Amino acid sequence: MTPTLPRQAPAPESAAKPVEDRRHVIRRRWLTAIIIVLLIGVPAGYLAISAEQSRSSGRDKAAKAAATQVRAGWPSRVQRSIYEVPVPDRAWSVRFYETNNWRTSRLYVAFTVTHADLDTFLAETGTSRAALKPGVTVGGKDATVAGWKFPADRTWQGTTHEQPDPRPTQDITVDFTDPNSARVYVVSTATP
Repeated sequence: MTPTLPRQAPAPESAAKPVEDRRHVIRRRWLTAIIIVLLIGVPAGYLAISAEQSRSSGRDKAAKAAATQVRAGWPSRVQRSIYEVPVPDRAWSVRFYETNNWRTSRLYVAFTVTHADLDTFLAETGTSRAALKPGVTVGGKDATVAGWKFPADRTWQGTTHEQPDPRPTQDITVDFTDPNSARVYVVSTATP
């Protein structure tokens, strides 16, 4: 007996693929490029932006933590709320510094305002211009910590706005030397 070989299937008549026209090739390549950009480029760009924002945030936090005196800038809304220091929106030359320990926390804020904004600030703090008495109410130790100087040749008025715990107590000193504006110095002390 002769062995039988398996039969081979006949070749299909249209075995050759049709040639793509140039327009179809270009469209397919563009579609592939767009998909690659969407799947790889966008997430990579997002990661690069996120990493830079994270680094910037870390630098800002490190700068705040390393500060040893008041520095230019606004205290955060949370800090202003906790220490009850409503810095007016139109204030300028705003500077602040925060200290914390297990017994007390303090926010030191200095800013310049118009006389109308000063009245608004005092009212929002819970006091008024009538409560201001001649002299400086910010203590010497607090002035040293903040790096503030209160020379005798200026017109100083101040008040201490005491509140029951756990609300903060504010020592407010105002420099009225400039007739067009007032420089305000606040030390708000919170005792947890």
